[in-house]
Amino acid sequence: MSGAVLILSGPSGAGKSTIIRQAADRIEPYYFSISSTTRDPREGERDGVEYHFLTREAFEAGIEAGDFLEYAEVHGNYYGTSLAPVHKALAEGKLVIFDIDVQGHRLARNLMGDRITSAFITPPSLAELERRLRNRSTDADDVIDQRLHNAKEEIQAIHEFDYVIINDQIDTATEAFVALANTARLKPGRTERAQLVKNWLGSPLG
Repeated sequence: MSGAVLILSGPSGAGKSTIIRQAADRIEPYYFSISSTTRDPREGERDGVEYHFLTREAFEAGIEAGDFLEYAEVHGNYYGTSLAPVHKALAEGKLVIFDIDVQGHRLARNLMGDRITSAFITPPSLAELERRLRNRSTDADDVIDQRLHNAKEEIQAIHEFDYVIINDQIDTATEAFVALANTARLKPGRTERAQLVKNWLGSPLG
């Protein structure tokens, strides 16, 4: 079978990136979907690692061609999720992992619904999320308050996801994620199901 799509959503601070890093060598081959942008690379950023850096002309051509799952213009620069590397990874049989918000999950379901497995990753409570955000000391108070506000909105969409991973203990959550990645690979799309039936019916008697 060709590859599969695994979408992860959840509030900032839920530990999604940490879980993926800890599981990386156990879920190969996979492709982590990287956003594209027209802004200039910052010091230390590399094309194809932090972002796919595109010219404005190339990005707008991609918009015209329908090459983006979603995109937005922020402070004069485009940001978006390009589908071209996603389709390439799927054709190579890889598990494609998205870390996108609730709205992005809905858009992806509309485009690739039969290929998608999704999970909402969250700490056990809002209070625990706030504790983690404040302890990591990377955001100003107003930014943390906005993240908490967003999390209250996002949790209302938890019923839209196939699975939920409660990240209370990182090792336990990672084990659940590895199991989920393996499960996602077992989910064929409609085209693959139809081809399987055709091949099965056409197989010679043994």
